[in-house]
Amino acid sequence: MLIKIDFQSEVPIYLQLKNQIIHGIASGELQPEESLPSVRQMAEDIGINLHTVNKGYNLLKDEGFVTIDRRKGAIVNSIPIRQNDKAADSLKEELKNIIAQAYCFGISKDDFINECKKMYCEYEK
Repeated sequence: MLIKIDFQSEVPIYLQLKNQIIHGIASGELQPEESLPSVRQMAEDIGINLHTVNKGYNLLKDEGFVTIDRRKGAIVNSIPIRQNDKAADSLKEELKNIIAQAYCFGISKDDFINECKKMYCEYEK
């Protein structure tokens, strides 16, 4: 999987990394039980600090996307991911912010929901 970091983005690098790995899992590009590169290797491959990668990997672990094993590293979990309250609350907060932005930009509820459905269907393939 190719990770692309936008160093000009206001989104922190560790969140960009986390989000791209989640997209990889959802799209099937990353398979259950697949190992992610080691923290050191990932940092070297994309040219970022290993502590930044570690922070992204730990968020993925906390939200249930990966399991971290001292010997095997970060391993992709099976879909559906077991939900936990912390991850569900975080997701709701993100969605709340996105909906607020859509509302402020004048995007209709129907257009917003249709776009969400279209994007969701892309992952169901």
